[in-house]
Parts: sequence; C-alpha cells; structure tokens
Amino acid sequence: MLKKAATLLLVCGSIAIAVGCSTTTSSHFLYAAIPASSEIVAYREDPNSGILTPLSVSPILAGPGVESIAIHPSKKFLYAANSGVTPLGNISLYKISSTGTLTEVTPRTNVGSVPTILTMDSAGSFLYVGNSGSEDISVFSIDASSGALTPVPQQNGTTAPIGVSPMNMKLSPSGNFLYVTGGQTQGFVEVFSVNQGVLSPLQPNSVFVTGNNPFGLAINSGGTFLYTANKGDNTLSEFTINADGSLAQLQNSPLGGSFTGPVSLFIDKSGKYLYVANQGSTNLVAFSIQSDGGLTVLSSSPFGTGSNPSFIASDPNGKFLFVGNQGSSSTSVQSFALDTNTGTLTSVQTYTVPGTATSIAVTD
Repeated sequence: MLKKAATLLLVCGSIAIAVGCSTTTSSHFLYAAIPASSEIVAYREDPNSGILTPLSVSPILAGPGVESIAIHPSKKFLYAANSGVTPLGNISLYKISSTGTLTEVTPRTNVGSVPTILTMDSAGSFLYVGNSGSEDISVFSIDASSGALTPVPQQNGTTAPIGVSPMNMKLSPSGNFLYVTGGQTQGFVEVFSVNQGVLSPLQPNSVFVTGNNPFGLAINSGGTFLYTANKGDNTLSEFTINADGSLAQLQNSPLGGSFTGPVSLFIDKSGKYLYVANQGSTNLVAFSIQSDGGLTVLSSSPFGTGSNPSFIASDPNGKFLFVGNQGSSSTSVQSFALDTNTGTLTSVQTYTVPGTATSIAVTD
C-alpha cells in the first residue's frame, strides 16, 4: 500500500511575516491519519491563505495503524480504517463537532484483513472499504442520523472478492460503478457495477489493462474520463468511460517521458486541470484536460516539490493544493496557491512535519 505523506503542523505566528495571518474564521477542517502512532491530527484551514493551524485537541488517539479516513458529506461524521488490528481490521466512527473535535462512537465495526482504502458515494449513503490483506471489499450502508454502519451482504458472501490487494479505489460520480486498481508487473483496473451497495463484476468484461503499479487513480466530475498513474513504468494512462461503465483507452495512451515514479493524481475543482505527483523527479506535472479526455501539458509545468511527493489534496474551495512529501530524513507538506484561470501553482510555504500520514480528508 502506498504510504501517502504527511502530517500538517504549523504555528501561524511563525510565518506571519511571510504570508500574514487571516482573522477570518473558517469552518473547514483538515484531518490526517498517522498509522505509526495510531493518531489523527486535526487542523483548521484559513480559506483566504490556505494556512493550516492545529486544533488544541490534536493529535487525537485513533485505532491501531489508522490508515485511511473519509468524511461524510454532512460534515457530521469521520470514518477511519484501522489496519493494525488482527486477524480482522475495523472501522472507527467519529462525530465531528462544530469546532472540529472528533469523538469516537464505539464499538468499532469489523471489516476484512488490513483495510487500507475508504471511499464513499456523494450522497453519503454507502461506505466502501478496500481490504489489502483479504483482497476484498467490505460495504456498509450509513445511517444519516447517527452515522452507524450496517453491513451490506454481497452476492457470494459478506464481502466482494477482488483477487488482488487494491492499490486505489474510486466511485464514479453517479455512484453506479466502482473502479479498483491493482497488479504490479501488469496493472489493471477492475470495474464493478453498484446497486444499493451490492457489487457485481461488470459484464461481459470487468478487467481493463493499464500500466504497472497503478497507484494513482482519478475520475473527472462528469464521470466520462478515468486516469491512472503507473509508478512501475513511469506512465499515465487515459481512458474514456463508456455509458455501461467499461473503459476504452485513448489513442495516445499511455503517456510517458514526463514522469519518474508517478504515484498520485488530482483533478481540480473546475475539472480543467490534472496534476501528477512524481516521486522520482520531486515535482508536480500539470495538464489541461481536453474535451476528448486527452491531456496537454501546461507550459508553466512542472512545479517543484519536496522529496518524494506522494499525495495531493485540495481545500474545498479549490484555491489551494497541499502536497505531502516523504523525505528519507524528514516529511513535509507544501502549500500551493492554484490559479484557476491558468492552472499554474505558486508555492506558498513548506512545512516540516513530525510524521508520515497515509490519508488526508478536508470538510467541505
């Protein structure tokens, strides 16, 4: 499982001279999972500057090996996958207060072995859990009032087998299809149709070939294009998503030459730009997304990062990107301002941080 760096820690006063400190109160909160210490760190985001300020309650004790987190669209609940529990992992449910504080609701919910990926439909009706150890997917319905999870039985048992450790997992915007990447010497995307949380392999073919080690996965907001970042062969694959959920690789796909160790993808809020985090070349490469799904590299690209950039996250307004860097001796988060007219990124600040995070989620 790709380790996606890093926690976010800064004191506003220490950077006031460089960027200034806004007095605007933000209702946006950012959370990062730290598996090594089994903690979740929590921050308030200033929407005017992109500055992150740690909450007084942070860090928050979490489940063993907390690996992935997801926030309910109501902003009331946060779910965390705990991968350090044996023989089965579990999911923690937290209530989010108006001040960003997390309060866990027990007992925790059992899932498969080594849960590493969480994804949720846009309505917040179902939670999908990718289990790397048992190579399957657990699905739960979500109670809108309490956030409680109820298992959704699958076609042939309690979980949906996928036969490989999932590297990444995304739902289509409609929630009708689930896409899972896996494979190393030969990567692939496995597609499931979704009906009230029940997964069915797409017929007549559910597996589509992509590049090697497809850690990165992104789907545009229209649900018409899918991209994978393939670390194993330093390429980026481009697909059209057909009406039935199947994939058709674009003619010029895969793209190569601009990537060394691509591991993470991010499409900005406007849907016009795609960003690729390249661990080997310590940068972000940016593309404009054409009407046919093709990609054109921006003339202002690439944008320098810290060593081993491993994930990209955004604030809810789409004005700032946060890049997690996994240095061998230190970890950091780099803040970028995003020009929504050109796609250009301008570095705001790099923050040295005390630990490596594997997942980040921001309230809308």
